[in-house]
Amino acid sequence: MELVALLSSGKGTWGQVSGLIKQGDWEKIILVGDAFSKNFTSEKKFEFVQIDFTKGLKELQGELSGKLKGKIDGLEVALSIASGSGKEHMALISSLINLPVGIKFTALTKDGIIYF
Repeated sequence: MELVALLSSGKGTWGQVSGLIKQGDWEKIILVGDAFSKNFTSEKKFEFVQIDFTKGLKELQGELSGKLKGKIDGLEVALSIASGSGKEHMALISSLINLPVGIKFTALTKDGIIYF
């Protein structure tokens, strides 16, 4: 399964994304974030999609849709939205649904990776 993760604001949320990347067996990893998020590093290879979080919801969703089109190979992705704001979450979820691609929310817990 492919992992799509939002990298935005939130204390400790990059650690959540880092843990998901390390512990998961992902076919592909796509990280979505702003210019600052480009500072994120990982031992595993990932593709970074840079967006402008200052845009309004409709513009943000349009930017995400355009930049994600053609990047996802499967019919379903594991989605991490532990990082970010409601506006960013809505734009990303809407963009994925409109591709169309199915979504399984994912998180790293003390018991490992869970999907729901």
